[in-house]
Amino acid sequence: MLVVGLTGGIASGKSTASYLISSHPAQIPIIDLDVLAREVVAPGQPALTALRSAFGPTIISPDGTLNRPELGRLAFATPEKTKLLNKTTHGAVRRRMVWKLLSCWVRGQKVVVVDTPLLVETGLWKLCGELVLVYCKREDQLTRMLKRDAAKGLTQEDAEQRLKAQLPLDDKLVYADAVLDNSSHLTAEDDAQAPEWTRGLDRQTSLALRVQVDRLVARWLDGYSGLSGRLKWLLQWLLPPVGLAMGAWRAWTRTAAVKARLKAGTKPTLPSSKL
Repeated sequence: MLVVGLTGGIASGKSTASYLISSHPAQIPIIDLDVLAREVVAPGQPALTALRSAFGPTIISPDGTLNRPELGRLAFATPEKTKLLNKTTHGAVRRRMVWKLLSCWVRGQKVVVVDTPLLVETGLWKLCGELVLVYCKREDQLTRMLKRDAAKGLTQEDAEQRLKAQLPLDDKLVYADAVLDNSSHLTAEDDAQAPEWTRGLDRQTSLALRVQVDRLVARWLDGYSGLSGRLKWLLQWLLPPVGLAMGAWRAWTRTAAVKARLKAGTKPTLPSSKL
């Protein structure tokens, strides 16, 4: 099973790319760590109690649920508080993620996507067989954040703080095996040019992003096509030790490749030729 890490940054378009992948006829499962993060801080969960102890009672709404805007205001105020937030929630999220991955394995999935903005920062990139980065310029991120959340009270200063709390997308490029370019200048065009399966989707997306996602998924599926591809998948599925060994080898080789790129200072082009 190929475990793909999908990452990006605030307002980079990662959620849109995830939506497109999940809409593909191949029905590739998405493990959204943001969803898991919401589940682990539901009322009654140990992580919510820990957050209240760390950040105070103001992060709890009158109905007992997490007051996310207040937590965001406090947690993104300084790097130290951001690290405290991540430390409190990441362990619980990772445990749920592992169970989701095992469930996908048992069901015989060939490809599964782990969707999280903090894939690089948390070190989870080392566990993935491939990493896909949804990229745009920092100016695009700021513009999109303010357009989306200004009515909810987000200020320019708040937006800047949230961007500073994450590793810049330019610094994440070196970790990527493939890049989806979601820059603002890539606008939606004639729908007739779009891949057939993307026509009629209920979310506005650029033609360029739809084409890139279509090529990306096609490449993943090609890895398991033909007799050799089907035999490879069957061997990994029926013999878990073999599958784990092959997955570990793939993760190790790409980790070594990333370290080599970090040392050489090389980055993939936009969009990635690997698509």
